Amino acid sequence: MILLIDAGNSRIKWRLQCASKGRVEAEGALVHDDIDRLASLRPQALSAARIVGSNVAGTAVAERIARALGGEHIDWLRPGQQACGVRNLYEHPLQLGADRWAALIGARAVHAYASVVVMAGTATTVDLLSASGDFLGGLILPGVELMQQSLARGTAQLPSASGKFRLQPRCTLDAIRSGCLQAQAGAVERMFRQIATQPDALCLLSGGAADGFAELLDIPLQRIDNLVLHGLAVFAASHPQ
Repeated sequence: MILLIDAGNSRIKWRLQCASKGRVEAEGALVHDDIDRLASLRPQALSAARIVGSNVAGTAVAERIARALGGEHIDWLRPGQQACGVRNLYEHPLQLGADRWAALIGARAVHAYASVVVMAGTATTVDLLSASGDFLGGLILPGVELMQQSLARGTAQLPSASGKFRLQPRCTLDAIRSGCLQAQAGAVERMFRQIATQPDALCLLSGGAADGFAELLDIPLQRIDNLVLHGLAVFAASHPQ
């Protein structure tokens, strides 16, 4: 067994997976305030052949996760110049977020053609992956909820309450919600234009906030849950201890 951990900005996702067959035995998610609940996984962590994780939440969160798991060693993924068929063309490869790197590795394993890899959470990332496996670059923008919160904080008269999506919003709450969702969809579609003419080009969409704007996307689309965890499993299988 292998224990996979995706430590994001808002939530910790985990998956217990059979290393040889790839079968998912159990998985779950919790917010940072509940990290201590990972202690329930100590028996699995102790018996696991390996614990592999991605962390963008900082060293303090990584230390809390390790303590909750009884001090077991965690192999935290670090971006590199190349792994699992993906070549990192970031200007400074080591500065790429570990979650983006894991998602790109997972995307390459799922789809062997050009793709836009979208991770929608607290922030939204929109990354271009070529048919040959080159990570060409990507966007980082505030996620849907963060966009709404920034409007409420930065303006005197715009409320923080959530409205509904409308094609032609006619009240302030709906205008805010619709604007934030359209911004997400627009960023994804503009990036997809760069690969739209390539054979079997596809948008791979993952993340807890993706459902909010998935239906707005007018491009070839595949919804994938927990793409980061999938990428971690691919990396672990190709990089044994």
